[in-house]
Amino acid sequence: MDHRRRPGSRAYIAANQTFIPNYGDRYRHDETISTAFVESTVNYVVSKRFVKKQQMRWTQRGAHLLLQTRVQVLNDDLRKTFARWFPGMRAEEPAALKEAA
Repeated sequence: MDHRRRPGSRAYIAANQTFIPNYGDRYRHDETISTAFVESTVNYVVSKRFVKKQQMRWTQRGAHLLLQTRVQVLNDDLRKTFARWFPGMRAEEPAALKEAA
């Protein structure tokens, strides 16, 4: 068991406040306030891949790594991660490539 002191709720909220949505504001602007539809889709896709009748199956480790990669793509962090792993790689994408995409 980890005996290091863990930060309290206030410290967590202070450190992560930019990532915590304002649900009241989202509701007032008729924006989505739930990720349930995304979670159910992920659960559906992952469970389909674990079924033995499918031609291709994922291991739990493979599914976990795939989801981690997808999250990095959605957060625009994947290139920075590769640049950290491979120091010769530029962290930022050249503007010409962004425009081509």
